[in-house]
Amino acid sequence: MTDLAKDTSDPFQTAYKAARQYMSSLDERSVMPDEVALRALKGLHEPLPQMPSLDVSVIEQLGKVGGAATVATTGGRFFGFVVGGALPVSIAASWLASSWDQNAGSWLLSPVAGELEVIAGQWLLEILDLPRDSAFGFVTGATMATYSSIASARSSLLNRKGYDVKQKGLTGAPRLRVVMSEEIHPTNTAALGYAGIGLDQIEYCPVDAQGRIIPNKMPELDDLTIVMLQAGNINSGSFDDFKTVCRKARAAGAWVHVDGAFGLWARVSAEKKYLTEGVELADSWSVDGHKWLNLPQDSAVYVCRDHAAVHDVFGVSATYLMKDENRQPNNFTPELSRRARGIEYWAAFKSLGASGIASIVERTCGYARKFSDGLESAGYKILNDVVLNQVVFIADDEENSRRALKYIQDSGRMWLGPTTWKDQYAMRISVSSAATTKADVEESLAIMLDAYNITKLN
Repeated sequence: MTDLAKDTSDPFQTAYKAARQYMSSLDERSVMPDEVALRALKGLHEPLPQMPSLDVSVIEQLGKVGGAATVATTGGRFFGFVVGGALPVSIAASWLASSWDQNAGSWLLSPVAGELEVIAGQWLLEILDLPRDSAFGFVTGATMATYSSIASARSSLLNRKGYDVKQKGLTGAPRLRVVMSEEIHPTNTAALGYAGIGLDQIEYCPVDAQGRIIPNKMPELDDLTIVMLQAGNINSGSFDDFKTVCRKARAAGAWVHVDGAFGLWARVSAEKKYLTEGVELADSWSVDGHKWLNLPQDSAVYVCRDHAAVHDVFGVSATYLMKDENRQPNNFTPELSRRARGIEYWAAFKSLGASGIASIVERTCGYARKFSDGLESAGYKILNDVVLNQVVFIADDEENSRRALKYIQDSGRMWLGPTTWKDQYAMRISVSSAATTKADVEESLAIMLDAYNITKLN
């Protein structure tokens, strides 16, 4: 039998070399994997190995086969979905955190993870200009961030009614209501379900032409209502009227949660902060790090005013868990054992500073405007007010829009996807990557203009 302890190969160097080659090839390679790369993936389907393999050979195979079958979201010409790239400093921090193999559940298990989570969380509150005494938790993505917020809202509203949901469960609990936009992102509905709130408890509100909730068409609110607002409509990039709705909710004793997965980062920008006016009046917020902050995937944060509700939902007590003056991360998230996500946030904040994050937001929003102007000049129709990083557009009709999109995607040099906006088939650009340059935008625009001209020939 092979003794794995005698394997003296260096998988770290092999992985580093493969990663460097991958990053340096992003400008030349196709944004989407080709058929050869996809077929090669099938070769990974094999019987479970019964004997060990050299670490280096495993990483070499992973780098060769896996690297070719990736979507180049880390590059500068991927405009499908609202997906950021990954900053080199955040990737390096993630590698280091992984090599440390830290469990961020308990401060004792990882003092560095615990302290950096405190620092990164406080910096996040400052950067986003949210109430500085809020609770926060580092979770996987905006869906879990929203769930964490809704679970806290549920606890807070029911406790105010004298009902202990932690002790009694939801059976017999006063019925909660949820008021939200017709344009709400579907992950919010999923998060409500995780928290035991059914579809029949949701009341949808009409929206305006840009997908913003219309405050005077909202139903009457009460102290058993959760209102869900958006900072950044997934299509138009628009923002709800936070000030008006939050004041209505506060007067009624309702809870307001803001889905700010990408749009909340507009708070960092002096140019774009006006879009978020009044958002600080809400009770909870969710924001993704793997979108506009350009962290590796599996990175989000929720923020909540009500510490007691957070502890009621997530507080864990066991004889082996520490209780001291340190912030215990396990009392703020659904998971006890989890990776040290705060390390990547700390590294990005430290590297970029507030001005660096603002620069990413403003630069990518400027590129969205450049796309909009160029597409409109070519003959495309822009369907949204381009206030942020989102552009929704069509060709002359649906058939030509589909033809244009196919040409764009088949080019291999850039990628964007379809959407449905106001019951109309359309194309959508999301400019979210810090890696996107002016040259990327100009090359991509040229491809989209060619696509439009080709539809005219058919």
